[in-house]
Amino acid sequence: MRERTSVGTTVIEDGRTAAIALDPVRARLLGALREPGTATSLAAMLGTTRQKVNYHLHALEAHGLVELVEERRKGNTTERVVRATAGAFVVSPQAWAMVAPDPDREPDKLSAQWLLALAARLLREVGRLISAAGRRRVATFGIDGEVRFATAADRAAFVRELGESVSALVVRYHSAEAAGGRPHRLVVALHPAVPPEDPRPATTAEGQS
Repeated sequence: MRERTSVGTTVIEDGRTAAIALDPVRARLLGALREPGTATSLAAMLGTTRQKVNYHLHALEAHGLVELVEERRKGNTTERVVRATAGAFVVSPQAWAMVAPDPDREPDKLSAQWLLALAARLLREVGRLISAAGRRRVATFGIDGEVRFATAADRAAFVRELGESVSALVVRYHSAEAAGGRPHRLVVALHPAVPPEDPRPATTAEGQS
């Protein structure tokens, strides 16, 4: 029978767990352990010793990032097969709550800092919903797209019309006094697209390879 691979996304909210997961070696192990593996196979992948891999695996397992799949007898030793507890991990700003960005501390709503604070709050709140829901599905909705504006004036007009349209929808459907109603957070963002990274290796100086 084929061993189950890790699926889903886990949101890390604890600072100590985040520090464990963000260690470069342990992050590589988590990526490799989407498929079950052993300390021996992981050591070969990393080019290090089995003892060092076991040290990192114990730390990951202690913080719930890795789980035991099975134990196999090989001669006089027992080989542990482990896998990551999720297919992906996201570190919530909650892990560093004291220094996390807060939209209420950014008065300029047209600034990139305010947008970043909104994104951090979105990640923090959706992360809490995912953690509380367990395996249950969380009802959410998102739109992701790209718009190419011919001029800055077109961009300004788009922002104005988008804001007016969203505000009209909020007025139409918002029921402040509805018995049993549940509030939902609405975030609309617009920012310049980030160019793709150049896959070619960088050179230290022109003409050098």
